[in-house]
Amino acid sequence: MVGIDLTFIWAVIIIFSIMMYVVMDGFDLGIGILFPFVKGSEERGVMMNTVAPIWDGNETWLVLGGAGLYGAFPLAYGVVLPALYLPLIFMLIGLIFRGVAFEFRFKVDVGKEGLWDKSFIVGSVLATFCQGVALGGFIQGIPVVNRQYAGGPLDWLTPFSLFCGLGLIAAYALLGSTWLIMKTEGHIQARMRTLTRPLLLILLLVMGGVSLWTPLSHEAIAQRWFTFPNILWFMPVPILVVVTAVGLLKSIQREEIHSTPFVLTLILIFLGYSGLGISLWPYIIPPSVTIWDAASPPQSQLFLLIGTLFIIPMTLMYTAWGYYVFRGKVRAGEGYH
Repeated sequence: MVGIDLTFIWAVIIIFSIMMYVVMDGFDLGIGILFPFVKGSEERGVMMNTVAPIWDGNETWLVLGGAGLYGAFPLAYGVVLPALYLPLIFMLIGLIFRGVAFEFRFKVDVGKEGLWDKSFIVGSVLATFCQGVALGGFIQGIPVVNRQYAGGPLDWLTPFSLFCGLGLIAAYALLGSTWLIMKTEGHIQARMRTLTRPLLLILLLVMGGVSLWTPLSHEAIAQRWFTFPNILWFMPVPILVVVTAVGLLKSIQREEIHSTPFVLTLILIFLGYSGLGISLWPYIIPPSVTIWDAASPPQSQLFLLIGTLFIIPMTLMYTAWGYYVFRGKVRAGEGYH
């Protein structure tokens, strides 16, 4: 199609899908991460019930992103997956443990909630940590020779990738705490307000650490960040991060405000995601393979795009409907049974 860059359109679709997954599955993984900080079985049940009707739908975006990568950028799919097999496999194992915990805790093993609480915690932490490790391994670069992965099975295992894994745990925990501020009341809400402050501080330290570590380790990224006019694109990001963080701190101090902390956390996550995107664009396999190098033929991209343009609006509509139906506060004795 003359005048239409299908490769760019597909890159935007995949970036959007990953962002939607991070935001929407992030807060329910965050609830599992926060489970150890709330001891009561009934209160843990309320926490799970805030996401029980919607958690599996949130993972649709992960499937869409993976399928889009396979169809539109087969080279990237064939290189990135072998490079990150181990963290991705353990991520899926964690998601399975987390998913099974929902069903067994409420419906099957009544009276054995403690066992499935542990499964929920381990699955959530493992999936989140592995996602962060995979992200770190991706950022630090993947060697490609003759259009094939040229590294070893453990090249992803570095201090930087482990740091990113811990950082994503803090990010998802912050999403979870602010979600629970919006969806619960009483003791749980008060506990989440208390936890949000240190979680925000940890996340800001992580974002600062990644922002320093990345340009120091990658000369190309450093040149992109600190040369004119590129620096003009980056300057608003740290300023907006500080403004958003201050607003978040103020909002959790006001007990009458419930939804604003979650909205500000979403903005904070988006700013971090956008900064990462600006740093790596247009490389789909850093530091050498661009989206155009890895793209499938235009005919394949167009064929897939026609179906995707139906799937994305439908997914957005049923997601929005699900959140609308299950809006409002969740209380003890209500929810998923």
